[in-house]
Amino acid sequence: MDLSVMFFGAEGSGAGGAADVYEDVLALAEAADELGYTAVWTPERHFQDFGQAFPAPAVLGAALASRTRRLQIRAGSAVLPLKHPLRTVEEWSVLDNLSRGRVGLSVATGWHSTDFVLAPGAYAERRADALAQIGLIRRLWAGEAVEFPDGLGEPVAVRPRPAPYRAELPLWLTSSGSPRTWQAAGHARTGVLAAAPGHTREELAERIALYRAAYAAAPPQLGAPERGTVTLMLHAYVGEDLPTVRAKVRGPLKDYFKVYLRQTGSSKNGAGDGAAPPMSAADQDTMAEFAFERYLAWGSLLGTPQRCLEMMADLRALGCDEIACLVDFGLDRADVVKSMQRLAELRDLLDGEEKR
Repeated sequence: MDLSVMFFGAEGSGAGGAADVYEDVLALAEAADELGYTAVWTPERHFQDFGQAFPAPAVLGAALASRTRRLQIRAGSAVLPLKHPLRTVEEWSVLDNLSRGRVGLSVATGWHSTDFVLAPGAYAERRADALAQIGLIRRLWAGEAVEFPDGLGEPVAVRPRPAPYRAELPLWLTSSGSPRTWQAAGHARTGVLAAAPGHTREELAERIALYRAAYAAAPPQLGAPERGTVTLMLHAYVGEDLPTVRAKVRGPLKDYFKVYLRQTGSSKNGAGDGAAPPMSAADQDTMAEFAFERYLAWGSLLGTPQRCLEMMADLRALGCDEIACLVDFGLDRADVVKSMQRLAELRDLLDGEEKR
């Protein structure tokens, strides 16, 4: 099973605050590179406290390329409807050359209404737009000339430059839990990027089976592999005993959940109802405590080595190919590195058992 490291919600507020976040990202990516992790994922987020250090994954990816040797550098996720597909391909082709063929993208439709100040007209049809762009981006990445209107409104065939270093662009489709998205990923022959805690074990098994069936039935797609990749996001911290883990992660993880809840509540629903009413501090704390206990019970790598090994083995049995370890929820860098080392040891143990 592959392990990757994922950044998702670091704040980095205030003047110069993001600089410290970026130093952590680069240092942890270097550690992941040395420990044999497969990839580093960074998100695309705009105008919110949650994840405010990550508006430009391709730009941050250039720094990651300069500090790593073999780690794949991926967007988790790129919100395609916010940008012209030619710009997406140009930016990631530059990074593909800088990294000598190490890039990948997970496609997101976008969900927060405020993000779409960058492309107001794209919000209503964002899902259809994102899915339609998958095939288009594959064609552009392969060097095919595609017609677009120019400044005079006349069609002109263009190829993005520079050409990418690698002929195929690994793609995923990000799912928030809907079976329809898992099936769409199979039809498009992309991988799937999803959060494990957003599903019960039974739901996850059903969605993976649905995805595998759709992928197998889909016709060949330009640049798509024969088998798709299921990547699951899990919050990760491995400690020596459960009381120590609980004490270490409870406060930071609850604060992280509260910031996420505030962001979720501020998005308008597009039906004229505006944003949801603000949640009280007491309700936020109750929800965060519930989420914390649920994550400890199932759907995370928060616990002892034995508990986390069992979770990894269970996810592999369900058909998961890669675990994206969410690490930026408020722990010290040294604690995160130590946990990453333990996770790498568990991965090697699990792989050894599989080979026997």
